[in-house]
Amino acid sequence: MRVILPNGWPRPKGYANGVAARGEMLFIAGMIGWDEKGELVSDDFAVQARQALKNLAAVLHAAGGKPEHIVRMTWYVTDKREYLASAQEVGRAFREIIGSYNAAMTAVEVTALMEDRAKVEIEATAVLPDSPSPT
Repeated sequence: MRVILPNGWPRPKGYANGVAARGEMLFIAGMIGWDEKGELVSDDFAVQARQALKNLAAVLHAAGGKPEHIVRMTWYVTDKREYLASAQEVGRAFREIIGSYNAAMTAVEVTALMEDRAKVEIEATAVLPDSPSPT
């Protein structure tokens, strides 16, 4: 994976402007803050975001991937002020679960998500490295 930063541009905080990668593409559906039983873990934004990131990582691991293979993320939030107010706690969860900020990211405020109590939904694209050819 190669992070793209045009000459003279400042390094963005919390994301990459562009990412180039080769390998098997993995498209991860929108993850919300529910547990393995399909129940929301909390009504708190940061807690939901942490769980959504854990769910995203679980799908990634099930495919044989690692967090550093994520090349793109889209965050859908129902309240941008709540998202911004939770930034420190969400950033801590992101660093613990995902690790690096090398994915191209977009955050979008939406009026609602399909799950009524959900406050955040995160989808991702990962590129898993090609397996070495057998010799």
